[in-house]
Amino acid sequence: MKLKLPLPPTTWNAPLVKRLGIMLVLAGLVFGGIFGFQAFKGHMIKQFMTSNKAPPVTVSAIKTEMHAWQPQLSAVGSLRAVRGVDVTTEIAGLVRSLHFKSGDRVAAGQLLVRLNADADVAQLRALEAAAELARTTYERDKAQFEIEAVSKAQLDAAAADLKSKQAQVVQQAAIVDKKTIRAPFAGRLGISAINPGQYLNPGEKIVTLQELDPVYVDFSLPQQQLARITLGQKVVATTDTYPDQSFDGQITAIDPKVDPQTRNVQVEATLHNAKHQLLPGMFATVKVDSGAAEQLLTLPQTAVTYNPYGETVYLVVPGSNGPDGKPTLIAKQTFVTIGPTRGDQVAILKGVNDGDLVVTSGQLKLKNGSELIIDNTVQPSNEAAPAPVDR
Repeated sequence: MKLKLPLPPTTWNAPLVKRLGIMLVLAGLVFGGIFGFQAFKGHMIKQFMTSNKAPPVTVSAIKTEMHAWQPQLSAVGSLRAVRGVDVTTEIAGLVRSLHFKSGDRVAAGQLLVRLNADADVAQLRALEAAAELARTTYERDKAQFEIEAVSKAQLDAAAADLKSKQAQVVQQAAIVDKKTIRAPFAGRLGISAINPGQYLNPGEKIVTLQELDPVYVDFSLPQQQLARITLGQKVVATTDTYPDQSFDGQITAIDPKVDPQTRNVQVEATLHNAKHQLLPGMFATVKVDSGAAEQLLTLPQTAVTYNPYGETVYLVVPGSNGPDGKPTLIAKQTFVTIGPTRGDQVAILKGVNDGDLVVTSGQLKLKNGSELIIDNTVQPSNEAAPAPVDR
């Protein structure tokens, strides 16, 4: 069999070559059109996105400043009277008369209650008479002993009988005295439900008596704070009963033992209470000045965003120039290290410099690079010691 060799190029069909050329040109035009359309579409999308960026976000902002900051320890305590007691009766008896009204202020030793002591007084008189007879007998025996008319043993017996009778008089006089109940110290009485004619048992409460100026406040601090407190250190107490007032005092006692269960130490402070506004049993928030005042950067607490991975704030920084040729303002998120808080303020230890402009409200609408409009018509509260306002 003979193989047929391809024809030399000079023998190709000219119309076939022409058709192939036309086909290649058409394919190039098609693919070129597709790629050109895609490039044009991308350019238009980019131009559209550039011309339709997010509008500026309206926020409020504040410049950071250095403020004097007094380090303080804070705790919640309970008020206790310097001297307070429930007045009771030591012995049983029938109430004969009351000499006070509920809520009275009384002096030390002032009469409060008389119990019926008629039988006890009669018994006292009988014992006094017996004691007087024993004294007469002793004096007679003593005179006779000097002339040796009686023995020394008889004189000793008369002396012992006299001492016994005198002791019985003193004992009975004490019982009579206990039927008269007096204020053990000056203070203010509470509310009493005792009435004349009522029978009182030993230990039964008659009325409470509290000395109200000054008062103690007992509170606990962690053992880590023990080195920061000393006797005589100034304290300031507040209570929700009088939210616009504070009460000054000082530390008067520190428990020498740390509670092994809580690792807290008990502290006692004495508060001035001239108007008797503070009452035993109330709770109070106690702040103890600790150390010298410091200079710290402060911000409203609303300026800080708290996250599981750290605290952040938004700084207001210059951006690119706007259509008017002036630079725009944009948001820049930055991490900060916060310190102690007081009132509406928080101290910033790291991440912000003095004079930086920081967003105080509207952070939820922001992200890095957001264009800003500053409107400080309404600013968040930024008080170190805010007071409640009735609305």
